[in-house]
Amino acid sequence: MRSLFTQSPVLLLSRFALAFSWIYQGAVPKLVCRSSGETELLGHVIPVYQWACIAVGWMGAGEIIFGLLLLAARQRWVFQLNIFALFSLLIYVLLFEPALFTEPFNPLTLNVSLIVLSLIALVELKKLNN
Repeated sequence: MRSLFTQSPVLLLSRFALAFSWIYQGAVPKLVCRSSGETELLGHVIPVYQWACIAVGWMGAGEIIFGLLLLAARQRWVFQLNIFALFSLLIYVLLFEPALFTEPFNPLTLNVSLIVLSLIALVELKKLNN
């Protein structure tokens, strides 16, 4: 197996962009600067505000860990899981907060871009394994 820095530049850039997105989204709006929007969005399934706040913190930590996993993963399933998670998040927001789709840099534009980066990473991983 190749190390992280001997991979194709396309795979490396995809990994860094995906990892950065997950780590940033986990750290900044969920842990460092707790966004009320994150808590409100989760409030649709966790109606107790304090529990939703705790869950947002755990989600932030999980997103940071997942970002690190995307950076180091050599298996295709990690990128496939990323695609599934991003698609699921899109459906969740569509069901509970459809107005967010009209905002600048909305969930649709962000998630579709990250899904495409995951598909690019999958193509590059396949090239490495052949």
